[in-house]
Amino acid sequence: MVRLACELLESSRSRVHILYVIEVERSVPVDSEVAPEAAKGEQVLKDMEQVARNYKCQMVAELVQARTAGAAVVHQAVDKGVEAIVLGTSHLERFGAYALTEPIPYILKNAPCRVLISRSAPVKVQAGRP
Repeated sequence: MVRLACELLESSRSRVHILYVIEVERSVPVDSEVAPEAAKGEQVLKDMEQVARNYKCQMVAELVQARTAGAAVVHQAVDKGVEAIVLGTSHLERFGAYALTEPIPYILKNAPCRVLISRSAPVKVQAGRP
């Protein structure tokens, strides 16, 4: 997604905001220590930052904790005044029909800007294998 965002930049002064959201259950405070998830998020952000550097993009990477990823993305988009949100999703089928992962419908409905979604190619499942 970072590669796509960098390719879509309209000028070299544009900036890519890379966001990794850790969803925190309601049974614990939203700012609770979530070490394993935070370590994973930091690694994902480092990998994304490297891609952005390869494209010579200006970027800001941030890890946030929130109750829901969709609300966190929309809040950050409003707060930062972004021009577009670029999201990635995988091919997911539920009950035999294609389905969008949970935060995407919320973001599409509530985003204050353009939303671009890139879906990965479907994984072919061989007969007899999950």
